[in-house]
Amino acid sequence: MPARRKAAAAAALGLTALALCAAPASAHGSMGDPVSRVAQCYAEGPESPESAACKAAVAAGGTQALYDWNGIRIGDAAGRHRQLIPDGELCSAGNEEFKGLDLARADWPATSVHAGSYTFRYRVTAPHKGTFTVYATKPGYDPSKPLAWSGLDLEHPVATATDPVPSGGFYTFTGTLPERSGRHLLYAVWQRSDSPEAFYSCSDVDFGGGSGGTAPAPSAPAPSASAPSDEQIADGADKSTIEHHGHGDDDASTSAEPSATAPVNRPRAAGASADLAETGASAGTSYLAVGGAAALAAGSAVLFVSVRRRAAGGGHPR
Repeated sequence: MPARRKAAAAAALGLTALALCAAPASAHGSMGDPVSRVAQCYAEGPESPESAACKAAVAAGGTQALYDWNGIRIGDAAGRHRQLIPDGELCSAGNEEFKGLDLARADWPATSVHAGSYTFRYRVTAPHKGTFTVYATKPGYDPSKPLAWSGLDLEHPVATATDPVPSGGFYTFTGTLPERSGRHLLYAVWQRSDSPEAFYSCSDVDFGGGSGGTAPAPSAPAPSASAPSDEQIADGADKSTIEHHGHGDDDASTSAEPSATAPVNRPRAAGASADLAETGASAGTSYLAVGGAAALAAGSAVLFVSVRRRAAGGGHPR
């Protein structure tokens, strides 16, 4: 192979590697109505939340989880939600970063609801095809105890929607809330169909008429819930480690961890750079970045030397 072709091949390899490593981790939303715990706490302000529950969540897991409000996900879920997420960790999807959301408390800010038809609004920052499924806790739910899969009425979802059309930053779909009283929780699963990636959220709701299950009523009424505004989302985007725009419905490659054998909890490696943290890329991609840069540099060097030699000999690169 002529030197010029070798250089071009090396440069192309480097560019391909760099393009691959530049793809940030995809994470794209959370329930907006009834507002999820993470979205509620983000709306209150990560640095100084107002409610006791959100303050406790920050104390347990830090503020970064709130800036990453649209990132409660498993990249390789592929419908294996119960297999991958342990009891007591449903709200965090087994992710250490979001462990503050799993706190069993009866004072999470709650959305007032009643039995019957309900319009759900899922706040999305990057649309993808897939199915939304929303489950309600069973009668007798006790918010002061860790949430387990057995506490959800999995046989009777309160809402399902496949490929709803996003509008105004939300997916909107309808469902039917069951007869309940007091405080309960709605658990939403968004399973993409163009990727194994799935997203999860917990929304606290209050049907009225009691404290909910056998949990003691809080000493003071829990504050009403409210979703973050577009302005709040934009203001905090630069502090997020999560992709906020994505690549649209047809790009299945935006799933960050396609391996079916990867562990649920994926803490960032100690050697990950600040640039990787800002883009949401995993620490493992740093090796690819280095390799891509090296290949690109090598290709450029070979091409430069080839051109210099031909110029010195009066020839022209072909």
